[in-house]
Amino acid sequence: MTIEAVIFDIGNVLIKWQPESYYDRVIGPERRKAFFADVPLHEEHQKVDEGASLRDVFYNLADQTPEWADELRMWHDNWNDLAAPEIPHSVRLLNALKLRGVPVFTLTNFGHDNFPISQEKFGFLKCFDREYVSGRLNLIKPDPAIYAHVEQDCGITPEALLFTDDREDNIATASARGWQTHHFTGPMGWADRLVAEGLLSAKDAE
Repeated sequence: MTIEAVIFDIGNVLIKWQPESYYDRVIGPERRKAFFADVPLHEEHQKVDEGASLRDVFYNLADQTPEWADELRMWHDNWNDLAAPEIPHSVRLLNALKLRGVPVFTLTNFGHDNFPISQEKFGFLKCFDREYVSGRLNLIKPDPAIYAHVEQDCGITPEALLFTDDREDNIATASARGWQTHHFTGPMGWADRLVAEGLLSAKDAE
């Protein structure tokens, strides 16, 4: 079936999402390891993806965990250093699809208040034809309900959607619903898939 829309995840597809790297630079690897061992940071961040305020989650946690208060507030205050940098080849592929007139959506686990912060830094995050952001919807991948919402909202049959994500569990749920999928392990493989689908030329995908 012809692909009618291409859906991008964001973290580790269009921008890097490796908070450990940020803290390694700022506080050093040894202190970072202790910090991540003492505080369930990724579990706390999931609350943001589910709809809580980034500032509330991490400032409240800082108040409760004074020995790591400065580091916890950095998660909010330095967000655009934490969720960075962009992945240039992936951004080129996104822009090439737009130039070709292919509808592009995002389906992302992202907070309602930090997504606009990232959009201000990375202008390409404003170019989607439709934005499906977990923190706005109070639904999160890989819950099938968020995929059902995409289908209902865009009106495109599942088989005509092509979705890329770096997490296999997110891909598996989409595949089970009949979506076309690509497990993102790097932009070159994604480029090859877009060319194979006839959505981009080899030159477009460079």
